[in-house]
Amino acid sequence: MGCLPCFGSAGEGAAKKGGARKDGSSDRRVTRVGSDKSKPQGGSDSKKDAVILRDGNNQHIAAHTFTFRELAAATKNFRQDCLLGEGGFGRVYKGRLENGQVVAVKQLDRNGLQGNREFLVEVLMLSLLHHDNLVNLIGYCADGDQRLLVYEFMPLGSLEDHLHDIPPDKEPLDWNTRMKIAAGAAKGLEYLHDKASPPVIYRDFKSSNILLGEGFHPKLSDFGLAKLGPVGDKTHVSTRVMGTYGYCAPEYAMTGQLTVKSDVYSFGVVFLELITGRKAIDNTKPHGEQNLVAWARPLFKDRRKFPKMADPLLQGRFPMRGLYQALAVAAMCLQEQAATRPFIGDVVTALSYLASQTYDPNAPVQHNRSNSSTPRASRGGGSNDQRRLRSPNHHSPDLRRREATTGSRYEAEVSRTNSGSGSGRRSALDDVDMTGLQLGSPGLAGRKRESPRTVERQGAVAEVRTWENSRQRN
Repeated sequence: MGCLPCFGSAGEGAAKKGGARKDGSSDRRVTRVGSDKSKPQGGSDSKKDAVILRDGNNQHIAAHTFTFRELAAATKNFRQDCLLGEGGFGRVYKGRLENGQVVAVKQLDRNGLQGNREFLVEVLMLSLLHHDNLVNLIGYCADGDQRLLVYEFMPLGSLEDHLHDIPPDKEPLDWNTRMKIAAGAAKGLEYLHDKASPPVIYRDFKSSNILLGEGFHPKLSDFGLAKLGPVGDKTHVSTRVMGTYGYCAPEYAMTGQLTVKSDVYSFGVVFLELITGRKAIDNTKPHGEQNLVAWARPLFKDRRKFPKMADPLLQGRFPMRGLYQALAVAAMCLQEQAATRPFIGDVVTALSYLASQTYDPNAPVQHNRSNSSTPRASRGGGSNDQRRLRSPNHHSPDLRRREATTGSRYEAEVSRTNSGSGSGRRSALDDVDMTGLQLGSPGLAGRKRESPRTVERQGAVAEVRTWENSRQRN
């Protein structure tokens, strides 16, 4: 392949201390965005791959083209002490350009799993898409058979670096920072789903792909597996199953049918990692606890166990009500049926509210509670004024009644992972105080969204309202 064309706006890409695993492991295969797997390897279907921002603000800013010599000089000839990490695609190095800018340089392994297709996808996506929660692509190199991507340098590495296997002398993330990271990562996903047309399905949402800048500002990275979502009357796109074990949505893993709700499931896994401090898959755990979601589902049934699900490194320094609400959001995202998961825009609304409820880490350590009522926040007149101004908690409905309408369905799902429980019990999440969280979805009675994204979604919400009304009459 010769030199790549300049695709457009210098969108986003990044280097984590990351973007690559330190152990060099890889769990991905190569695909191409918007492509049919029967098509030949070469060439790009520009019509199929076109991404148009729904706000019509498509800028065309060319990504910079680097020579291999320039990038070799920037990384001191790819010296080992400049290595940030590596994976199936190759290695990521820290470098400094001639203008003094610090960057991360991803050098694709010519014999690795990430080939020309994935390279093209990443350049295309990160050149067209620009958001504060997506990493910035600075440029690329396609000299001969060399394929390199140049990203902004993310000084704090990946979320994975701060959650798992952290050394004793490293301060763990506090509750406020975790909610901030979750809200920011969700906003990046919302941009892909709601601002691009057709929507872009990220397909590789995981803690190692969330990079952190100053102040723990999160940005999504590594778009090589991104896929254009369904358009028109199509409900999904069919593709080979790729991604990372432990993060893939069950319907995608079983059928290859991909929707934006597949990303929502993956987000739920990462959010549960943030809450619990556990890995999505951890083979060092006892049998039955190695898969994070399988471990968590039975615990969602017993509110007395909610405090025990919090990361022990938090040492009890978290708001009890905020923990319950965060677990409720995670559980909604992790429902087995894709249709019952919320849209990512609704998740953003809920997490923006949670992130705004700053917890004082110097407050007394909270102890486990077994009482039947969830702590509630006082409601002053000011909160109503804020809701009128469309603050993150506008309308602030209490979703407990709505959750109860789907309690039997959710209970059935949870009981499959806990055969010792009776199917007649309600989920403990039915009693969680959801005040302040506006979280609507077809399966969770997502109503009163003031700006529905599409006519299709309006129809879905109308159907849910009809279903809810019939349930209430019965």
